[in-house]
Amino acid sequence: MDVEARSDEVDRIVDAWRRERPDLDVEPLTVFSRVSRLARHLDRARRGAFARHDLETWEFDVLSALRRAGEPYRLSPGILVAQTLVTSGTMTNRIDRLEERGLVERHRAPSDRRGVLVQLTAAGRQRVDAAMSDLLDVEARVLDALPAAVRPQLAALLRTVVAQFDD
Repeated sequence: MDVEARSDEVDRIVDAWRRERPDLDVEPLTVFSRVSRLARHLDRARRGAFARHDLETWEFDVLSALRRAGEPYRLSPGILVAQTLVTSGTMTNRIDRLEERGLVERHRAPSDRRGVLVQLTAAGRQRVDAAMSDLLDVEARVLDALPAAVRPQLAALLRTVVAQFDD
């Protein structure tokens, strides 16, 4: 890997812990403190990208799940719950708020009279598409710190670590 190694805040934290508690193996900090710091920076950058399109993070999550579903950009609330990892009550509230903003509509499920499907409106699609383009620009700038050749390796390593939580 041709990535320039330089000292950062995590190195200072790890060195201090090694000095103060030499009995502890602090190696996990070398990875997860960086992941945590990166997550905070990404969260701020993502919120900024979404805010430029008058969206909250949770709104983007719901709208992007519908957009990824493909035409007619429609999913059941249950699928939205599973994809966004919130409770059904929270999802109902989110759908209500998005519907009030004209970004989604509720429709009766054709196969189940009691069922409802949530569909992205044209305005919702336009909003989520613009926010997604902005998000990708922001995230690409973050990745500019890494050579393109090592990015697939980093993605594979992170996939391995995250996979244990996705089962």
